[in-house]
This record gives sequence, C-alpha cells and structure tokens, in this order.
Amino acid sequence: MKGLVFTEFTSMVEEKFGEDMVDDLIDESEPESGGAYTAVGTYNHQELVDMVVLLSDKVSVPVPDLIRTFGHHLAVVFASKFPEFFAEVDNTLDFLKKIDNHIHVEVRKLYPDAELPVFKFDDSVEGEFKLVYSSERGFGDLALGLIEGVSKFFSEPFNIKRSDSQEGSLHITEFVLSKSA
Repeated sequence: MKGLVFTEFTSMVEEKFGEDMVDDLIDESEPESGGAYTAVGTYNHQELVDMVVLLSDKVSVPVPDLIRTFGHHLAVVFASKFPEFFAEVDNTLDFLKKIDNHIHVEVRKLYPDAELPVFKFDDSVEGEFKLVYSSERGFGDLALGLIEGVSKFFSEPFNIKRSDSQEGSLHITEFVLSKSA
C-alpha cells in the first residue's frame, strides 16, 4: 500500500486524537517498517489494519467507523492534492466513473508498483448508480468514506445501499447510489 495512505492516516489521527496517539499506535503495533512512513514508500497494508484496530480499542470507536472516517479525510486530501481530477467533472457520478479508466491510470504512472482496487460501474438503471469495489484488502469502509467525501465535495447527497461478498481472497463491495430527497 502506498505511503500516502499511511502518512494521511497518521495525520488524521494526530488531528483528531493528538500526536501522542500516533506515537502510541506505532509503538504498540510494532510495524515491520518501523513506522517511519513516507508518501512515496510502499508498506504492508496490515500495518494500517493493526493501527486502526489499536485505535479502535483506545478510543472506543468501531473499526468500520474509523476506516470510513479516514475515507472522508482522504477525499478532502485528494481534492487538495489532485484538484485536476475534480476539476475535470462537475458531479459525483461522473467522478466515480473515472476512477478506473482515468484516475488509476494516472496513479499508475506516478506509482507503477501501486496495488489499486478495481472499481466498475453500472448506470443503466434509471435513478440508480452502481459502483462495485473489488480488492484483496477488503477496505469497503474506506471506499464508502471516499464516496461520501466525493459527494460532499460536489454538494450532492446520496442514499447509499451497500452489500458485501467475498470470492476467495477477493473482497467485493457493491454500492448503489440514488439521489437523496
């Protein structure tokens, strides 16, 4: 997993819970990398999982809620660091349609070794937009937070229905978005 995810996670933890909490998480989780994360580095995603589980125990917030909140945080960071992706479209659904065929293509140019999830969409049903997330890492909660963060960026509230499944080691999360009243 790219280091940007780790640096932004520690940034979010510091912002919400303090610098001491970041130090405690790194000390107690004893990450293989030593916890000295750089945005361009690559790290085992289990290090992030371990820190989230520890944080959950320390602040009594369920792991899925923490990961979803991190997705909200990442959406704001991505809008700031990569404004060109957001400027190319004027709504949430058009943005989500571009994840695999444009945004991830550009990410791979910068980080050829990035292991990215797959996002496929179906907008053939009137009034519904289906986005399917697939990854061996199983961060459906992070994907949900990112979707919600992007919809907030474009000031478009959605009702989101979610279903999760697994095929072997592949985690699949289907999101069905419909406009909020």
